[in-house]
Amino acid sequence: MKDFRTAIFAIILAGISGCGIYRAPVPAADYYYLNPDADLADIGRIAMVQLENNSSYQQISMDATRALYTEIQKKQRFSLKIIPKNDQQWKSLQLDTNAQLNPKELTLAAEKLQCDALMVGTVTEYAPYPHLSLGLNLKIISCRDGQVVWAFEQIWDTSDKKTEYRIKNYLKKITKSDTEIMGQELVNVSTIKFLKFVSYEVAFTL
Repeated sequence: MKDFRTAIFAIILAGISGCGIYRAPVPAADYYYLNPDADLADIGRIAMVQLENNSSYQQISMDATRALYTEIQKKQRFSLKIIPKNDQQWKSLQLDTNAQLNPKELTLAAEKLQCDALMVGTVTEYAPYPHLSLGLNLKIISCRDGQVVWAFEQIWDTSDKKTEYRIKNYLKKITKSDTEIMGQELVNVSTIKFLKFVSYEVAFTL
């Protein structure tokens, strides 16, 4: 199912852009999209809207949003601010971010949220047991022309050997101690540590 969804995502984006699908080197996530006609460096301010949540765990929406915010900020590519889903300015816009936004909607969003682009997305799935798993669907939309500048979709499952391998590589990068095995086990059972790993992989693609 994971490989099927990833393949469909790649095909859809390829159909939209004609190019720009990247296979990232390990230990990054599998596939992401960078618009070849846009430049993230040209975006100064991004409003990161709290993720929608398709799981039955309410708290995961804000926990994942905050974890992503922290790791993306470390890249220092642009200014980023979190917009809670109950923010009155955001709610007043009534935007359907799954549809093509028109120039008027984009202008209003830029003015009200004081941003050059929107980062929106969804926690597509989340399970803390019997093993941690998380799915994310994310994109950055330019408020200047409505283009999707960057997009990302991935499912992480700690029971998957590929994810296990990437967790090991992630731990090697962030620690030089001899606690790699213990660290891996913590990532496998701690939602907070797992979200840090996931967010690291997302930020890697920006």
